Amino acid sequence: MTKEAASEASAASSQRLDKWLWFARVAKSRTLAATAVTDGKIRVNSVKADKPSHALKVGDVITSRLNRTVRVLKVVELGERRGPASEAQRLYEDLTPRSAPSSPGGETVGSPTDPAAWAGRIPGSGRPTKRDRRRIDDLKGRS
Repeated sequence: MTKEAASEASAASSQRLDKWLWFARVAKSRTLAATAVTDGKIRVNSVKADKPSHALKVGDVITSRLNRTVRVLKVVELGERRGPASEAQRLYEDLTPRSAPSSPGGETVGSPTDPAAWAGRIPGSGRPTKRDRRRIDDLKGRS
């Protein structure tokens, strides 16, 4: 096997981390993917990736801390292009744990009996509506 054939075979079995993050639609652009890697928001196999050019292989597990969420993704395929979302979802297997947060009383947060579900507001959702204000007043015992 010549040097060129060996380099082509290794290139086909690995891909740049920033490129894969962009292909898999984890990041909106390749520049944002590279920035996330250099900022320490991406881990590959539980080790912080320090360079966007980190070689990614099939079977690697990526942990990303982007957009206030933690996602755990297992690389199933290496991408060839940035296609539609359905094509991007075939590149990984989502291993993110799906657990419902619970309140100290044992109720699931978000249930109708939990006052925090209707009195609390989603950050960045704007000013409270008149209905929200009335519910908050009722919760606090104001008339």
